[in-house]
Amino acid sequence: MPLLQMAAEIALGHHERVDGTGYPQRLRGDEIPLSARIVAVADVFDALTVARPYKDAWPVERACEHMAAERGRHFDPHCLDAFMERLPQVLACKQGGEVRAGAAA
Repeated sequence: MPLLQMAAEIALGHHERVDGTGYPQRLRGDEIPLSARIVAVADVFDALTVARPYKDAWPVERACEHMAAERGRHFDPHCLDAFMERLPQVLACKQGGEVRAGAAA
């Protein structure tokens, strides 16, 4: 089933890093499934900007600066750029706002 295959790719690959220093398989670049490269960006943004029992939430600006510094090392540049271009929609979703399909950034 395609959906389960994609879920497995994400589960296995979203901790890989495009420079090959991630885990569990130390995949690099396009060896990492696109779905996992996309989720890696979203997962780190969420982890940084949401409070956890062990840490405070980072401000969005700080999280974006950190992620930009990891462009090409941790994150696929195209995936990170696409995420950043759509940051207003991401923030609207994060705040419980409605995001219309095709809405401009």
